[in-house]
Amino acid sequence: MKERTGIVTVEGKPLTLVGEEVRLGDKAPNFTVLDNDLTPVEFASYRGKVCVISSVPSLDTPVCDAETRRFNQEAGRLGSDVVILTISMDLPFAQKRWCGAAGVDKVQTLSDHREASFGTAYGVLIKELRLLARAVFVVDREGSIQYIQLVEELTKEPDYKAVLDAVRKLT
Repeated sequence: MKERTGIVTVEGKPLTLVGEEVRLGDKAPNFTVLDNDLTPVEFASYRGKVCVISSVPSLDTPVCDAETRRFNQEAGRLGSDVVILTISMDLPFAQKRWCGAAGVDKVQTLSDHREASFGTAYGVLIKELRLLARAVFVVDREGSIQYIQLVEELTKEPDYKAVLDAVRKLT
């Protein structure tokens, strides 16, 4: 499996990303994750919609919490042809509990804990932590990657304006 070092850090310490790096214009790799009820979900099932994939280390951390809440607020303004997925290595039970407590109902949380299918397909699995790097991918209706934001420091939030501008260009 391909490894890349020094692209992301946590509190300044370099980390190693495992998996294939995706690039703008690539066909978005398919992956299988679990929803909050342990049902397998294939990314291919979202074809025909604009998809925002928000990859976070853990919903139980302040930055991931804030990021997912923000995307949940924005989801209501983006229209029904836009889907926002937040993927983490958290167990589906923890994601369901967190969503209920946070009132998150427009973002779909998905777990990559079982096989790291998403993390390795998109090159955002952190070798040292077995968590996902903070990244945002925007995929168009035809399944091509139109925007990528890999946040260099895990403790920082993404540039929401840039993500939302990329989404609006596709809607």
